[in-house]
Amino acid sequence: MSRRVLAVLVQAAVTVALLAVVGAVGGVVWQQVWTPPSGLAYQGSWILDPAGPDYAFSGTGWYVLVALLAGSLSAGVIAWAWPRRELTTLVAIAVGSVLAGWLMFHVGHALGPADPQLLAADQPDFTQIPGSLLVAGSDATPRLFGFESSVFTAFPMGALVASVFVFLVSPARRQRASETSLAG
Repeated sequence: MSRRVLAVLVQAAVTVALLAVVGAVGGVVWQQVWTPPSGLAYQGSWILDPAGPDYAFSGTGWYVLVALLAGSLSAGVIAWAWPRRELTTLVAIAVGSVLAGWLMFHVGHALGPADPQLLAADQPDFTQIPGSLLVAGSDATPRLFGFESSVFTAFPMGALVASVFVFLVSPARRQRASETSLAG
């Protein structure tokens, strides 16, 4: 294997690994900033109290906000740090950001409260039970590409927009890339 191919593979692997770590940390942040909606056990079921879409939406809203920020910041830094091999970096960011969004959901969900429907089955009526950390269109065990919600595109969209911005708009980055290619 040539040194160039090895360098490309290392760059791609490091990029995907960095984004995976950011996704896991994003899951912790998502769980920390989210406030669980309260609900009640009633006849073996969990009922949101007070009912309404604004109370059930907080998990989704916080997921999108944290994912967009984490994806944008991490991919922007990665794109800035590697002034050469833009295509390698862009493909690795695309793959890594999908993995990061998936990890963010699973880490945040695992750290959040348990499924209130399962807890309500064994509780007496009117017992307070917090809601679980989910996003609209998901269940407790979503598949990697089987999400029914577009909110899971937040991390990849933030990452790709930021990296393309750095690649196309930043003249200082292009100057650094040409200096690096002239020196090496």
